[in-house]
Amino acid sequence: MHRASHEGMPGDVLVVEDDPIIALDFEDTILAFGVKTVRIAANVAKALELIADRPPEFALLDVSLIREKSFAVAERLEALKIPFAFVTGYGADAMLPAAFASKPRLPKPYSTDALRTLLMYRGARS
Repeated sequence: MHRASHEGMPGDVLVVEDDPIIALDFEDTILAFGVKTVRIAANVAKALELIADRPPEFALLDVSLIREKSFAVAERLEALKIPFAFVTGYGADAMLPAAFASKPRLPKPYSTDALRTLLMYRGARS
């Protein structure tokens, strides 16, 4: 199904999330905003593969994945100058490496308005 992209939204979003229900919720919500493509990776290896195949315009990274953190994905996105935000259920206390301390964070559970604002702001800067 073709979806019209809304002004200010990125056209392609990568979601790195290991919980399939949360990942599908992100996908449905983001597509409803008018984003054309949402790709999902449940682990670092798959995320890096998707980035190598086609870099996204924006990415949402769950900090804590099963048995790993998403920081290697963040490093790759940073090297490619692709905007991203961390998603965490641990609030503002989530420990991020110093290099990523200033990156935007979306708390879990997230509000639809907060996600829309994040995508519009970051999507407009990509």
